Amino acid sequence: MLQYITRRLGMAVAQVWIVTTVVFFFVFLLPGDPADIILGSSEDYQPSKEQLERVRARLGLDQPVPVQYVKYLAGVVRGDLGSSFANQRPVLLDLGVRLPRSLQLIIPAAIISSILGIALGVCAAYFRGSWLDTGLSTISLVGFSLPVFVTGNIMVLIFAIHFKMVPSSGYADLFTDFSRWLRYAILPIASLSLAPTATIMRMTRASMVEQLGQDYVRTARSKGVRTPVVVFRHVLKNAMLPVVTVIGLQIGGMFVGSLLVEQVFNWPGLSSLLIHAIQHRDYPIIQGTILLSSFIFILINLLTDVSYSFLNPRLHYD
Repeated sequence: MLQYITRRLGMAVAQVWIVTTVVFFFVFLLPGDPADIILGSSEDYQPSKEQLERVRARLGLDQPVPVQYVKYLAGVVRGDLGSSFANQRPVLLDLGVRLPRSLQLIIPAAIISSILGIALGVCAAYFRGSWLDTGLSTISLVGFSLPVFVTGNIMVLIFAIHFKMVPSSGYADLFTDFSRWLRYAILPIASLSLAPTATIMRMTRASMVEQLGQDYVRTARSKGVRTPVVVFRHVLKNAMLPVVTVIGLQIGGMFVGSLLVEQVFNWPGLSSLLIHAIQHRDYPIIQGTILLSSFIFILINLLTDVSYSFLNPRLHYD
């Protein structure tokens, strides 16, 4: 087990390096010059060549790209993602402000979708073939098919504009005004958790149905063990292994989905920071935001893989 974890950690480090490299060179493919944007270049005003060169030198863009890459990589190893081109603040400072706001949506959505998805999947499998199974499967298919930004806009139209139950957009701090935060966050969390709930439910149902057809279930029933005991003591545990994989992938995918949800509901998280950085060619912010999201996604996948051994001690890794 320790050898497997060590190998997976090595793979995770390699993945982070690959992402860092790809993201670093990706920003140089963006059209436009950060120096032009900083100096306010427009049709009416064109900065001189000397001004552009001074700004590029201040930003470090006058150096060869390979040199910039080595310096950036060394900074990442030290935990230094550089400073914003726009305001010269450390990138980690901006990320430290925005990431908790995004997590205020992602963590509740992950918890809700995991619990609700497993519960509905178990119900659908337990009553398979019934009207309840058919209804839940149909609803999950609809939820699975709708893109998150479509779900968000539908919820805004219904609950914010038509019924005026909650605000359509806005933000309040979770720790200073919880009730106000909840009114702003309930729609983003609901729209972010709908598709993952449907996906987890469908996987749980499929895995449960497969386990219910195994010999050990028939043997337990023939010995007089009650069906609820068989389902919740044995079948559910054995069915969780593929479900854990899906949950890990869905939580990782929520970081991408949250970027769209934050735009729909005007939530000031990583999304608005990234979009503003792209518009202003703020390379360090773009690199830092994507690198942070990728690192979290890789970490979630690592934890998902390691959790297999706790769900199934008989599983061995070569």
